[in-house]
Amino acid sequence: MSGTITEKILDKHLVEGKKEPGSEIAIRIDNTLTQDATGTMAYLQFEAIGIDRVKTELSVSFVDHNTLQTDFRNADDHRYLQSVAQRYGIYFSRPGNGICHQLFLERFAKPGNTLIGSDSHTPTAGGIGCFAMGAGGLDVACSMAGAPFRIKYPKIVGVRLTGKLQPWVSAKDVILEVLRRIDVKGGVGKVLEYFGDGVKTLSVTDRATIANMGTETGCTTSIFPSDEITKAFLEAQGRGGDWIELIPDDNAQYDEIIEIDLSTLEPMVALPHSPGNVKKVREVGKIKVDQVAIGSCTNSSLRDLKVVANTLKGKTVAENLHVTISPGSRQVVEHLVRSGEYLDIVRAGARIMENTCGPCIGMGCAPSSGAVSVRTFNRNFKGRSGTADAEVYLVSPETAAATAITGYLTDPRELGEFPDIKMPDKFIVNDNMILAPLPPEEAEKVEIVRGPNIKPLPQFDPPEDVLSGKVIIKVGDNITTDHIMPAGAKILPLRSNIPEISKHVFEAVDSGFYERAKSYGGGFIVGGENYGQGSSREHAALAPKYLGIKAVIAKSFARIHMANLVNFGIIPLVFSNPDDYDSIDMDDDIEIQIGDLSHDLFLHNKTKRINIKLEHSLSAMDAEILLAGGKLPWIKKSMSGGK
Repeated sequence: MSGTITEKILDKHLVEGKKEPGSEIAIRIDNTLTQDATGTMAYLQFEAIGIDRVKTELSVSFVDHNTLQTDFRNADDHRYLQSVAQRYGIYFSRPGNGICHQLFLERFAKPGNTLIGSDSHTPTAGGIGCFAMGAGGLDVACSMAGAPFRIKYPKIVGVRLTGKLQPWVSAKDVILEVLRRIDVKGGVGKVLEYFGDGVKTLSVTDRATIANMGTETGCTTSIFPSDEITKAFLEAQGRGGDWIELIPDDNAQYDEIIEIDLSTLEPMVALPHSPGNVKKVREVGKIKVDQVAIGSCTNSSLRDLKVVANTLKGKTVAENLHVTISPGSRQVVEHLVRSGEYLDIVRAGARIMENTCGPCIGMGCAPSSGAVSVRTFNRNFKGRSGTADAEVYLVSPETAAATAITGYLTDPRELGEFPDIKMPDKFIVNDNMILAPLPPEEAEKVEIVRGPNIKPLPQFDPPEDVLSGKVIIKVGDNITTDHIMPAGAKILPLRSNIPEISKHVFEAVDSGFYERAKSYGGGFIVGGENYGQGSSREHAALAPKYLGIKAVIAKSFARIHMANLVNFGIIPLVFSNPDDYDSIDMDDDIEIQIGDLSHDLFLHNKTKRINIKLEHSLSAMDAEILLAGGKLPWIKKSMSGGK
């Protein structure tokens, strides 16, 4: 295999390892990003490593998640994040400046660079030709300290795009079609690399939408070429010097190829409660809707909101619902204000929110009881909206705007002629809400500000040779990190306080989990397929570890969550025979002799008096990290020369 965009970037950044799918490699990381929901913990971990200044080419700290300030906690975290950024040489995007992925695309992303971010939708930058991956906060902290990032060398899936999208059909419908075909775990261990003549019909923000929601397939990342479209976007952002051409060779070979004729696509919708539960809008029918929410890192670009504004122009949103709009950045808002399209949105009756993630993570605008909410977001997991019994549908901005007008799920093609959308030749650039890093001599004088909710990192001991205890919970397939560690306005402010946030582990699935874990003194979790899909939030591993979870035994794991389990010393194990999942129940008393983790293991179920064979895909370094008690003690030891 040769000549793919993926290979070109990985070849340039490879530190160690073989180019064989499934083989562990280490790559050099150029850039990192964090957001405030995960960033506070990431920077506490970075401080604990003991490095005086970040070693990346560029690192950025964004505040875009925890902006609902109902008390001191979120505000205190923001002060901490700003002071840490000034102290350690990190760019800082102030609260309300915009959503991290939209902002990074506009102001920082470079074709050919590597990027990891403590947010699972970091692959958004793949729309500009950046090899961008979500990761746990501890992995981001280690990369800021100069350590390479380790992944399994991916299979490279070529997604050949031909044709051109029809009016009222957009990039969101493309990625929904991909999800319809391969579902929420069809991308595991793979990179989705887009190529073909159809790519040139898509703008950079169109490509970013597709790359963003590619995360929901479980893929390592998604990536597009850097071509003349990319060059024009960067020049319009005043960053033409960041452009390089990056396209696949004519003889590029892919492990698989998916063919999509853009001209045949039509408006699509993901039904509750999975991004992979996709159908055509016209097939679903006219479902009555209670809320329409437009925005998120998937669909908050200037192009998307221009479509919404021009669709709503001269109309009023249906009386049986309310509409919220979350712009992606101040740049987007300023353009809409100057063009007058902001006024069209206001007059139509939409509620315009901050330039933040907001409703996407249940941070405000929760739907009413039993409501149907149509959203342009990337996830519709049960309860993620903040309302446990809400039914959330995922659609394009076109479908959302049409639905806002009619009050029921609507194929936007019913509205008639598509509005004329005019994009600017040059974007308005105003970086006054981004604080640049201080020079080292000034940075050393910065005092880091810590509020009372910021608690010290828990310390964890290495595992015992024999793990023993009870199964505290048994869950099914596609358990998300939202199930394990919920988000929302109630819980997000606790991200820097592990003792408090641990009280909410699995509360949406089993309200008795916390008390059982405490009374049992820890134990085990048993899961089904794709355990830990969704958000990169490391708290879904860190908080269970604090409660004494020793291992998770599942049929399979999502990539980022498995890495987070290793990082915090929880051993991820897989049933050799998936049918053995049925042979173990909650409250069973089990033990596992782990040794040095160099071979397959056996679980002895003392309650049922049976043995179950287990496997793992841990590398030698994963085993070393686990046996050290987690990545933080391991890297501190490594950087001190083993002392």
